[in-house]
Amino acid sequence: MPNLLTDQDDVDALVETLLTVERYALDTEFHRERTYYPQVALVQIAYHDADGVNTTVLIDPLETDLASFQPVMESDALCILHAGIQDLEVLELACGVVPQRLFDTQIAAGFLGISSGSLASLLDRYLNVHLAKGDRLTDWLRRPLTEDQLVYAAGDVDNLLELTDILVGQLEERGRLAWAEEECQLLLDRPRNKRSPEDAVNRIKEARSLKGKAYRVATAVAAWRENQASTINVPVRQVMPDIAVVAVAQQSPTSKTQLRNIRGLDGRHLKNGADEAVLAAVQEGQNAPTERTKTPRLPDLARELRPVVTLVTAWISQLARDHQLDPALLATRADVEGLLREDPGCRLLEGWRADLVGEPIRQLVAGEAAVAFDGGGRLVLEARSRQPLITER
Repeated sequence: MPNLLTDQDDVDALVETLLTVERYALDTEFHRERTYYPQVALVQIAYHDADGVNTTVLIDPLETDLASFQPVMESDALCILHAGIQDLEVLELACGVVPQRLFDTQIAAGFLGISSGSLASLLDRYLNVHLAKGDRLTDWLRRPLTEDQLVYAAGDVDNLLELTDILVGQLEERGRLAWAEEECQLLLDRPRNKRSPEDAVNRIKEARSLKGKAYRVATAVAAWRENQASTINVPVRQVMPDIAVVAVAQQSPTSKTQLRNIRGLDGRHLKNGADEAVLAAVQEGQNAPTERTKTPRLPDLARELRPVVTLVTAWISQLARDHQLDPALLATRADVEGLLREDPGCRLLEGWRADLVGEPIRQLVAGEAAVAFDGGGRLVLEARSRQPLITER
C-alpha cells in the first residue's frame, strides 16, 4: 500500500528530501462542488531517492499543512504534472506559490501529435502500463481513505518521471523540446484564482439578452454575488441562483418585500444582511453610467478577410497533420481571427507559432503566398504565381 503521510514532521522531512532532487512528479485530488475555491484532498509525489529508486508518497492535506511545501515550489527542481492547469490553481491556494519550473506531459504529448492525451493512454502507449481503474466520482475528502483509493491515486505519479524521459527524448529528436518548454512556461504565467467580479455577469447564460438598465443591474448584482461567494468560499449559485440574478435585474426591487417575491430567491439566500446587500447592488446598477453596457465585443473582422479564416483553418489542420502536432495546440480559429485583426497578445505573433503559422498567414494575406492542393489531397502553402487560370473578359 502506498505510503500516506498524516504527520507534519513526516511532511517536513519530505520537503527536505525534495530540496535535494532535480525533479519530482506531482498530482492532486480535490473537490470544488461545495466551495468557491478548490479544496485539496490529497497530494501525490514521486521522486528518485539517493539510490535512484522511484519513490511515491501521498500526503493528507486534511491532517498536515501544505504551506510547508513553499520552499519546494520556489526551488529549481522541475515539477512534472499531467494536464496541470487545475493542479496549479490548487497549489497556489495551498502553498501560496506555484512551481518555478514546470513540465506538463499532456502539453509535451501535443507536440508529438497526440491530441489531449490522457495519462492512461500515454502510459499504455509508451510504457505498456495500465492504470488501476477507480471511481471517477470518489469522495476524496472522506476519511479514512481506502487502499483502492490510495493505489489509484499513486498511479497518477508512479510512472510520470519515466514517461517524461521518453517524451523529452522524442521532443529532442524532432527539435521541439524548446517549443514544449515555452508552452509550459505560458501555462505557469497564466492568471489563476482571479475571476473578475465585473465579468461575472458574462458567465450567466440567461443574462445575455438583457439590455440597458437591466443589464447594468445584473452586472452589479452578479459582481456582489461573486465577491460574496469568494469571501465565504461557497459556489456562486449557492449565494444566489442565476435565474434569480436575472429576475432581480428585470424587476429592480426597491424593498425587502419585493425582493422576497423574486423567482429563485428564498430565505436562505437573503439572510445575514444579504437582502440589504442585494438591494444596494440594484441601486448601484441603476445609478451606473449609461455607457456601462455589455463587455465590448472584439472588432468585427474586415469583410475581405473573412474568407481567409476558413481557408487558413483548413491549411492549419493539414499543417498539424504534416508536423504531427495537436491542431488545437498549433492554432485555433480564434487565434487566426486574432492575428488577422492584429490583436495585441495574439499567440500567433510570438515564439514558435509566429514562425510556423503567423508569418505564412501574413504572406497569404499580403498576396505573397497561396493555398493549393498538391495533387495528392494535401493542402500546401506556396509562393503565389500571380498567373490566374481564368482571365477577365
